[in-house]
Amino acid sequence: MNRQTQAAVLLLIGVALLHGALSDLYLRYVKEGLRPLLLAAGTLLVVTALATAWYEWRRARREERGTGTGDGDGTRGHAHRESRVSWLLVLPLFALVLVAPPALGSYSATHTGTALQQPYGYAELPAGDPVPIGLVDYAGRAFYGHGRSLEGRSVRLTGFVAVTPSGTPYLVRMALNCCAADAQPVKIGLTGNIPPVLQPNAWLEVTGRYTARRARDPVNDGPIPFLRVTAARPVPTPRDPYDETWNN
Repeated sequence: MNRQTQAAVLLLIGVALLHGALSDLYLRYVKEGLRPLLLAAGTLLVVTALATAWYEWRRARREERGTGTGDGDGTRGHAHRESRVSWLLVLPLFALVLVAPPALGSYSATHTGTALQQPYGYAELPAGDPVPIGLVDYAGRAFYGHGRSLEGRSVRLTGFVAVTPSGTPYLVRMALNCCAADAQPVKIGLTGNIPPVLQPNAWLEVTGRYTARRARDPVNDGPIPFLRVTAARPVPTPRDPYDETWNN
């Protein structure tokens, strides 16, 4: 691969990174807080590619005027045929730009154990009824906080549906530390006024109250608290399908 081809590949990679970071595409791969790093990396690659192309253009102009030093092996001015196979490196980039992969869903949730961990503490819930709360936050308060901060409160949370082979419906958010590769599900069991038909991967906004009912995940024996549902409605997939309310 010659310098011109290297510069072209670098440019395409940089443009793909910038495209993903300037749109919401990057949220399918990494958490939202990494956006500035993606923008910086994409900009650096584009600048490097342009500088490489400029350097090669200047060198070629000097050689045309007979002032270049050549390659030092007596082959100045001799064109080498470049393999076109190297251009196959850009195919994943086009896939990245043109085909946005779906976020992890019910299949991953039902085949991976819940990753609920005990939080360091609980912030005071804001006023209002129902109070919007993250699914991971609710799960931690319900199980490790024994529902004390949820008593007498109606909560509203959003997640996608997963149904176990035994028919138990879960509301799930995939929590991640860094990127989709380390995403793990946090699950809440649903009881009460559950919709009669639940489609796996469908997103629901659920309103309900704390219940002391608990279960163990059949995959890893992890804790699964429940929510007593009072109302539920389908909602579109959120802009960021992953939950960053994550304590490691």
